[in-house]
Amino acid sequence: MVTQRLHAYRSIVREVSRAAIYPRATRPKVVSQHLRTVFEEKQPAQDDAKFQRDMRNVTTFLKSQQMHKMLLERYNPLLGLSVEDRVKKTANRVGLNMPITHKNEE
Repeated sequence: MVTQRLHAYRSIVREVSRAAIYPRATRPKVVSQHLRTVFEEKQPAQDDAKFQRDMRNVTTFLKSQQMHKMLLERYNPLLGLSVEDRVKKTANRVGLNMPITHKNEE
């Protein structure tokens, strides 16, 4: 039982690290501290199977979220662009060029 809990903890920490947007040195410690607290306070009991299933679900969710992010970036290249850049790239995709707009200088 202890090895299963340790494996679940390590897999969750690994997935949280992969999903982090900050470098390791500047990453907030709140998430890892909370995870450690959850695993330390949870005493083995009759509902340990439910706890293990929930932790596997958390790991699966984190992996799926990472895969979703990767697929969005791969198949939707206009995702992080501004509206103006998105319009230009969309027009360029179908072979059109956007007209040059003049800004009023007052």
